[in-house]
Amino acid sequence: MSMGFKRILVIFRWRRFLQLFLQGLVVLAPIVITVYAVVTLFNTIDNILPNIIHSLFPHVLEHNSTGELERTPGLGFVVVILIVLLVGWISSSFVVTRLVHILDKVLEKTPGVRFIYTSVKDFMEAFAGNKKKFDQPVLVNVDGPDIWRVGFLTQESAAHFELEDYVVVYVPHSYAISGITYLVPRYKVKPIKNTGASDAMKFVVSGGVTHVD
Repeated sequence: MSMGFKRILVIFRWRRFLQLFLQGLVVLAPIVITVYAVVTLFNTIDNILPNIIHSLFPHVLEHNSTGELERTPGLGFVVVILIVLLVGWISSSFVVTRLVHILDKVLEKTPGVRFIYTSVKDFMEAFAGNKKKFDQPVLVNVDGPDIWRVGFLTQESAAHFELEDYVVVYVPHSYAISGITYLVPRYKVKPIKNTGASDAMKFVVSGGVTHVD
């Protein structure tokens, strides 16, 4: 067997090895990252209850051998979820709705607190509230005549910026949680009719890798 053929065989084996390694990485990485994110979120929420109890009643919970507070795994997570559900159920009543509305107005007018409160409130409502903003996927032309970006129509008019025929479009970045807000002429925006908002968001965040039905 010639030296040239042996070298080709070695290169082929290394390429095969690298191909198998990358294939395994593609399979394992999403699973590992997802499990890690879920477990981290679970543990973070689960630690809320013991910390609150310890801050209110320091002598109720004891520390274990590692110096951490004794806790029942899963109990804090369940309690936090139940509290959120209870608040959601109570807030649907008329009296509580009025009280929340009054508190909302007070916080919105409180200097210093106003910026934090309104920012968090608008962010949460944009995804899960009654004022969802990221539910209208569109194609927006901002870079050139034949170049389009996938974004989300967040406001039908930019008249408050003295731009009567403009709309507001948010364009997320790929592989990031950031994005850019554009004020563009209405004619440069095309609604995406055959794709849902979640599929459009996954398509952009994945860099166009995710398949869109």
